Amino acid sequence: MSTTSIERPLDGRVALVTGASRGIGRAVAIALARQGARVAVNYVQNAQAAAEACAAIAAEGGRAVAVQADVSLAADVARLVAETRRQLGDVAILVNNAGIARLQSIEQATEDDWDAVIAANLKSVFLVTQAVLPAMRAGGWGRIVNLSSTAAQVGGIVGPHYAASKAGILGLTHFYASRLAGEGITVNAVAPGLIATDMGDGLGATAARIPVGRFGTAEEVADVVAMLARNGYLTGQTVSPNGGMYPT
Repeated sequence: MSTTSIERPLDGRVALVTGASRGIGRAVAIALARQGARVAVNYVQNAQAAAEACAAIAAEGGRAVAVQADVSLAADVARLVAETRRQLGDVAILVNNAGIARLQSIEQATEDDWDAVIAANLKSVFLVTQAVLPAMRAGGWGRIVNLSSTAAQVGGIVGPHYAASKAGILGLTHFYASRLAGEGITVNAVAPGLIATDMGDGLGATAARIPVGRFGTAEEVADVVAMLARNGYLTGQTVSPNGGMYPT
């Protein structure tokens, strides 16, 4: 194996990262590009941030395109996957990162809040996964990484809708992993703890709750995702970069 193939193990692969204009998604897109993947940077509203993420990838010699889509809507997902295929090729690596967090108590969360969070965080994982699987199965190779949360394991502080959506992601991960392992497709989840991002900053949490004494970084989570994109033996697993908050 050449030095180049070791340094860029994802050369020739196309990655789609949902919610990739900022935070963890942006860091993941950059990490995958550094390993050779061509990356579709999905975003919903912030076109400028998505363009900046693509520019950061291009500055390092990578290739990326920004594609707008609301991944909680089936029609948008179909367009997203088709546009990615047109510009880059069939998706071989999918990172389901898009999501929202509404900090609400038991009393504050309404049915509308529930529907919005479940659609953005959980339904989107189902829709995008279903859309990219035909090409992965035809090619006999695929990597799917779903961003969950420690809230799936301990409830968290955001709200009942958020905890349920992130727990549901673990169920989807286990289902797809068990069905697709024999086809060269791995499916894993990453369940971060408190991470220093715009979303994390809005939760009012403090590093005092974290055994290592600090928030994690988006790049540290991206390292885990990139490892799972390279690895063909790990599947059906949940990796928890959480600073020791919840040993797994």
